[in-house]
Amino acid sequence: QLQASGGGLVQAGGSLRLSCAASGIPLARYGMGWFRQAPGKEREFIAATSWNGGRIHYTDSVKGRFTISRDNAKNTVYLQMNNLKPEDTAVYYCAARYMTGAVLTVGSLYNYWGQGTQVTVSS
Repeated sequence: QLQASGGGLVQAGGSLRLSCAASGIPLARYGMGWFRQAPGKEREFIAATSWNGGRIHYTDSVKGRFTISRDNAKNTVYLQMNNLKPEDTAVYYCAARYMTGAVLTVGSLYNYWGQGTQVTVSS
Protein backbone atom coordinates (compact mmCIF):
# COMPACT_ATOMS: atom_id res chain seq x y z
CA GLN A 1 0.00 0.00 0.00
CA LEU A 2 3.05 2.26 0.21
CA GLN A 3 5.37 2.55 -2.77
CA ALA A 4 8.69 4.28 -2.26
CA SER A 5 10.61 5.53 -5.28
CA GLY A 6 13.15 8.11 -6.37
CA GLY A 7 16.35 6.51 -5.18
CA GLY A 8 19.44 6.24 -7.29
CA LEU A 9 23.13 6.93 -7.59
CA VAL A 10 24.30 10.48 -6.97
CA GLN A 11 27.60 12.18 -6.27
CA ALA A 12 28.33 13.73 -2.91
CA GLY A 13 26.75 17.15 -2.70
CA GLY A 14 23.95 16.17 -5.02
CA SER A 15 20.21 15.93 -4.40
CA LEU A 16 17.45 13.39 -4.69
CA ARG A 17 13.75 13.51 -3.95
CA LEU A 18 12.15 10.36 -2.65
CA SER A 19 8.44 9.79 -3.04
CA CYS A 20 6.13 7.58 -1.04
CA ALA A 21 2.84 7.02 -2.83
CA ALA A 22 -0.06 5.33 -1.10
CA SER A 23 -2.85 3.22 -2.47
CA GLY A 24 -5.84 2.17 -0.47
CA ILE A 25 -5.16 4.48 2.46
CA PRO A 26 -5.64 8.25 2.66
CA LEU A 27 -2.28 9.62 3.73
CA ALA A 28 -3.98 12.82 4.85
CA ARG A 29 -5.01 10.88 7.96
CA TYR A 30 -1.64 9.31 8.60
CA GLY A 31 1.48 10.39 10.34
CA MET A 32 4.41 9.58 8.09
CA GLY A 33 8.02 8.68 8.66
CA TRP A 34 11.17 7.98 6.69
CA PHE A 35 13.78 5.51 7.85
CA ARG A 36 16.91 4.10 6.32
CA GLN A 37 19.06 1.04 6.71
CA ALA A 38 22.66 0.80 5.61
CA PRO A 39 24.39 -2.56 5.07
CA GLY A 40 25.31 -4.13 8.38
CA LYS A 41 23.52 -1.47 10.37
CA GLU A 42 20.19 -1.23 12.14
CA ARG A 43 17.28 0.70 10.71
CA GLU A 44 17.60 4.40 11.51
CA PHE A 45 14.95 7.07 11.89
CA ILE A 46 15.34 10.00 9.50
CA ALA A 47 12.27 12.23 9.52
CA ALA A 48 8.63 12.23 10.51
CA THR A 49 5.55 14.38 10.23
CA SER A 50 2.30 14.24 12.17
CA TRP A 51 -0.89 13.47 10.28
CA ASN A 52 -1.77 17.12 9.78
CA GLY A 53 1.79 18.27 9.17
CA GLY A 54 1.75 20.36 12.31
CA ARG A 55 4.77 18.63 13.77
CA ILE A 56 7.93 17.63 11.97
CA HIS A 57 11.08 16.10 13.37
CA TYR A 58 14.45 15.15 11.87
CA THR A 59 17.35 13.19 13.17
CA ASP A 60 20.33 15.45 13.81
CA SER A 61 22.46 14.08 10.98
CA VAL A 62 20.02 15.27 8.30
CA LYS A 63 18.76 18.53 9.79
CA GLY A 64 19.19 21.37 7.34
CA ARG A 65 19.72 18.96 4.44
CA PHE A 66 16.54 16.85 4.27
CA THR A 67 12.95 18.04 4.13
CA ILE A 68 9.84 15.93 4.61
CA SER A 69 6.66 17.16 2.98
CA ARG A 70 3.32 15.86 1.87
CA ASP A 71 0.88 16.43 -0.98
CA ASN A 72 -2.41 15.05 0.23
CA ALA A 73 -4.07 15.66 -3.13
CA LYS A 74 -1.57 13.26 -4.67
CA ASN A 75 -1.62 10.95 -1.65
CA THR A 76 2.14 11.18 -1.58
CA VAL A 77 4.84 12.08 0.93
CA TYR A 78 8.25 13.28 -0.12
CA LEU A 79 11.75 13.40 1.28
CA GLN A 80 13.87 16.05 -0.38
CA MET A 81 17.53 15.26 0.22
CA ASN A 82 20.13 17.91 -0.50
CA ASN A 83 23.88 18.02 0.02
CA LEU A 84 24.02 14.26 0.12
CA LYS A 85 26.99 12.58 1.75
CA PRO A 86 28.43 9.08 1.28
CA GLU A 87 27.18 8.19 4.77
CA ASP A 88 23.62 8.75 3.52
CA THR A 89 23.95 5.61 1.42
CA ALA A 90 21.22 3.20 2.48
CA VAL A 91 17.88 1.71 1.57
CA TYR A 92 15.22 4.26 2.44
CA TYR A 93 11.78 3.27 3.67
CA CYS A 94 8.60 5.20 4.24
CA ALA A 95 6.08 4.29 6.91
CA ALA A 96 2.59 5.34 7.94
CA ARG A 97 0.69 5.43 11.22
CA TYR A 98 -3.02 6.23 11.37
CA MET A 99 -4.11 9.56 12.88
CA THR A 100 -1.06 10.26 14.98
CA GLY A 101 -0.55 13.82 16.10
CA ALA A 102 2.91 12.90 17.30
CA VAL A 103 6.08 12.52 15.31
CA LEU A 104 7.07 8.91 15.71
CA THR A 105 10.74 8.00 15.68
CA VAL A 106 10.26 4.32 16.52
CA GLY A 107 9.63 2.05 13.58
CA SER A 108 7.54 -0.48 15.44
CA LEU A 109 4.87 2.16 16.03
CA TYR A 110 4.05 2.39 12.32
CA ASN A 111 1.29 0.36 10.70
CA TYR A 112 2.42 0.32 7.07
CA TRP A 113 5.78 0.21 5.34
CA GLY A 114 6.94 0.76 1.81
CA GLN A 115 9.29 -1.64 0.10
CA GLY A 116 12.37 0.58 0.18
CA THR A 117 14.37 2.46 -2.40
CA GLN A 118 18.15 2.40 -2.69
CA VAL A 119 20.13 5.61 -2.35
CA THR A 120 23.83 5.46 -3.15
CA VAL A 121 26.06 8.49 -2.71
CA SER A 122 29.51 8.33 -4.23
CA SER A 123 32.43 10.34 -2.93
